[in-house]
Amino acid sequence: MEQAAVNTKKRTKRAGHGRQQGRIDFTILAVVTALCAFGLVMVFSASYYYAQHTQSANYDSFYYLKRQALYLAIGYPVMLLLTRVNYRAIYRLSGIAMLVSLILLIAVLFFGRELNGGRRWLDLFGISIQPSEVAKFGMIIYMCSFMSRRRDQMRELKRGLLPLLFIIGMICGLIMLQPNMSMAVIVGMIGVIMLYLGGSDIRHLLALGIVFIAAFVLLAVIEDYRFARITSFRDPFSDPQGTGYQLVQSYYAIGSGGLFGKGLNNSYQKLLYMTYGESDFIFAILCEEFGFFGGLLTLIAYGWIVYRGMLISLRCRNRFGSLLAAGISTVFGIQVFVNVGVVTGLLPTTGQALPFISAGGTSLLIFLAAMGVLMNISRETN
Repeated sequence: MEQAAVNTKKRTKRAGHGRQQGRIDFTILAVVTALCAFGLVMVFSASYYYAQHTQSANYDSFYYLKRQALYLAIGYPVMLLLTRVNYRAIYRLSGIAMLVSLILLIAVLFFGRELNGGRRWLDLFGISIQPSEVAKFGMIIYMCSFMSRRRDQMRELKRGLLPLLFIIGMICGLIMLQPNMSMAVIVGMIGVIMLYLGGSDIRHLLALGIVFIAAFVLLAVIEDYRFARITSFRDPFSDPQGTGYQLVQSYYAIGSGGLFGKGLNNSYQKLLYMTYGESDFIFAILCEEFGFFGGLLTLIAYGWIVYRGMLISLRCRNRFGSLLAAGISTVFGIQVFVNVGVVTGLLPTTGQALPFISAGGTSLLIFLAAMGVLMNISRETN
């Protein structure tokens, strides 16, 4: 009888059912906490001079710091709570997550705040959210749920690939209407990677990649401003006061930082030379103040989170949890790669926050919640 009970318990654990066992991955918690604390320091250092000279910030030097601290005070407890709430509840809510994402993407087209010729922000109950950021994870959750249910059908075109391509295309299309081509491209990349991780036929994915590249080129060529933005990063000094201005200032910041930086609060480019220094280009300010080694240490911290996330995915006993851990790690890694790639001139200029460090409430809340889910999944790893 005792041996039978032991065997039943082992089978239950292998199947991934029952209550969660084990501890969370505390190394992820430690690194995320350190990045959030460092982010508060960097947001204040990068923004205080700009804020005290800007009407939109009420000429308050602490404006961006207070906003970031508020979102952190909300998001950090949510992350800790999600480490305790079984991630399987997300599986049952995957349809709702997808529906909410689509509603927000449609709502922003009609009620969104217009900024720089686009509608990308939605004000709800006094809080500004970016629906495309929510949609990235809504899509991931739905795809993981779908692929875990249809594991044996993912290599089929009709029953496996096409339904998910419809979802990816619908989300990318709504984001393009904002318009926000760079975000649509990123979401499309994430979707293709998830299809690969879910077991789709590699031949279908190669054909999809060709179509994806052709569509990207077409969309870039038909709009002059898109084409100029895409090509300007190759030689920003050809138009240093126009399309290349932001990247040129980023180069000055990174180059002047040298190996060890000028020291905290000693950035020169943040003195109204560089725009979005507290958000999209905060990595340039970071490198100016802390140098090459400061930037490298930050990238190592990000790399550690991605590494541990993929390790959790490989070791998770539940297929949905495994795919979800891989999806969270993929989104996180791509976000860091795109932000740093833009700041260093590796990629065309686009607006993407650096997780946990850039000023931005939506990004901070969503990535903290995602880390909570990832650590919750780590409870069920071998």
